Amino acid sequence: MHIPQLETQRLILRGFREEDLDAYAKMHSDPEVTHYIGEGKTLSRSESWRNMAMIVGHWQLRGYGLWAVEERCSGEMIGRIGCWQPEGWPEFEIGWMLQRAYWGRGFATEGAKAAMDYAFDELQQSYVISVIRPENAASIRVAQKIGEKLQGKTELFGSEAVIYGISREDWLARKHNSDAGK
Repeated sequence: MHIPQLETQRLILRGFREEDLDAYAKMHSDPEVTHYIGEGKTLSRSESWRNMAMIVGHWQLRGYGLWAVEERCSGEMIGRIGCWQPEGWPEFEIGWMLQRAYWGRGFATEGAKAAMDYAFDELQQSYVISVIRPENAASIRVAQKIGEKLQGKTELFGSEAVIYGISREDWLARKHNSDAGK
């Protein structure tokens, strides 16, 4: 299956490659990075490989998924961003996870906006969400910056999560207002 590549000003969102494993395993071994992801646990190198393989499989089964995020200027694989809806998930999600060294630079927002555009333009989604742990203030700010609003709560992996979301209509209105301001 062909995984489309997206490019932003500073990022390349592309399919995962086997050579991404070192950076991916490093990201998943950092407890600060994984604290709000899944069950909140770090992953071993072999668990990271299986997680990467699951992401590639999601593309095969659903036709969309999470991209590896490459910083354009360095060529470094710095995280994952994209579309996600495994079996049992609340709804179609835009999610992000970056290595700690790349936090606070706007990369998550930049990549999430590109993924959201792809979800609405290419996949014709009517609604997207982001599932976030309520204490994860940084991810809540990213969700708000991409236009999502608090929609409710859910439970995932035995922990409370909040759901931020945006409809296609609201996304189009934001995009129109943004374009009109240029």
